[in-house]
Amino acid sequence: MNAFRIIGLLLIFAGILSLALGRVSFTKSTHQIKIGPVELAVKEKQDIELPVWAGIGAIVVGGVLVVMGGRKR
Repeated sequence: MNAFRIIGLLLIFAGILSLALGRVSFTKSTHQIKIGPVELAVKEKQDIELPVWAGIGAIVVGGVLVVMGGRKR
């Protein structure tokens, strides 16, 4: 397998995962206060919506790379 096929397969996998999940959640620490031995941290949960067009685009581009990577020159 050459690099184009591997990248293409990764893009196809990422596109399918993007369409299946629809959003990604993560926790972000926003404020931190230290007063002597006392610490206060605020953690905020954030969601990122993954656009459908990005998932479809990744699948299409990945498919093109897999096909083009398999051709002999």
